[in-house]
Amino acid sequence: MPKLPQVFRYPNKDLVAQSAAARLLLLLSDETATRDVVHISITGGSLGAGIWSKVAASPLVSTVAWEKVHVWWSDERFLPEGHDERNAQQAFDAFFAEGPMPRANAHIMGSATAFPSEDAAAQAYAEELAAHADAGAASPDFALSLLGMGPDGHIASLFPERSEILSEIDGVLAIRESPKPPPERTTMTLSMINRSERIWFLVAGGDKQDAFQRLLAHRHQEEASSEVLQETPAVGARGCTETLYLAAQDVFSD
Repeated sequence: MPKLPQVFRYPNKDLVAQSAAARLLLLLSDETATRDVVHISITGGSLGAGIWSKVAASPLVSTVAWEKVHVWWSDERFLPEGHDERNAQQAFDAFFAEGPMPRANAHIMGSATAFPSEDAAAQAYAEELAAHADAGAASPDFALSLLGMGPDGHIASLFPERSEILSEIDGVLAIRESPKPPPERTTMTLSMINRSERIWFLVAGGDKQDAFQRLLAHRHQEEASSEVLQETPAVGARGCTETLYLAAQDVFSD
């Protein structure tokens, strides 16, 4: 049975990023020492992208066997390739463009340049995930998923009061008319995100205080109801063995 989520409080957003980067590098160092392949899923947003500049600056970066690491994105904006609002572009600018991981190991969700629609991009990403999975599985098992959380409690591109958060598909969805621009996106489902051995939330910003309090209020529950998921999708994300909330002081109510 997975452990209940643990909460770690930091004075500010920068220290959340510093801690997450150090934890990530130590984990990858250990995992690549004992496994042939290590899959992780990462997120966008200011913190999700921001930790990669911390990774780039850390001396621990040289302790990871990067040729064994495969990186996937839990969601993406369906925009032209190279657009500065694409999650992958922000991560490449911060680390991957000049980093030690082979370019082929970065599995990027399709852009509006390469695909005619978000549906086609979602289908192609689902096929790529399956190609790296065990026979019959929809995706590899992720050693770690990094997640952010929006002020409304959304994760990836799974938003409140929408059907996608309740999807039972273990796969990738096209999103239209997203309440957060841009309106067209692609996203992993909650079932796929929860194939992660570990899930670490990175949360900062006073505008997320209400959603974070709802997240904390439900952390002792092993399974969220559909009503709770519709209100705060982040409640449903749990790692198979570990869930951490790495949060800045400004998201706490005390």
